[in-house]
Amino acid sequence: MADNARAKRLADLIREVVAQKLQRGIKDPRLGSHVTITDTRVTGDLREATVFYTVYGDDEERKAAAAGLESAKGILRSEVGKAAGVKFTPTLAFVADALPDTARTIEDLLDKARASDEKVRESATGAQYAGEADPYRKPGSEDTDETDDSTE
Repeated sequence: MADNARAKRLADLIREVVAQKLQRGIKDPRLGSHVTITDTRVTGDLREATVFYTVYGDDEERKAAAAGLESAKGILRSEVGKAAGVKFTPTLAFVADALPDTARTIEDLLDKARASDEKVRESATGAQYAGEADPYRKPGSEDTDETDDSTE
């Protein structure tokens, strides 16, 4: 079992090697400049690596990029093996990163909250208090019930 620092260093190396190879070495048109490697995680035994990626484009481009990454998996693994110099080169699994979808969902929810706040703000414009502006009694004011029957 490798320590966590070694797994982290190997994951960082895999991320850099895969990103550079995708940018310069792979001639697959499905893997154009719209594929971004976002994160890499390696298991504790250094046998398997999961590479997270995002694709700038629509669903068709995402499917094409996933197929392109699957077909380039062997070349990318051999490049990682050359760069890492480890006894066993980890197998690569490519997973589409859910971060952009999550961010889009959060942005949609924030937009709904802003719209709701704006509706409340518009309905509050020109509104008046249900009672007085200051509903609390203050000592010494004429509204207080000071009955002083003891002096009569």
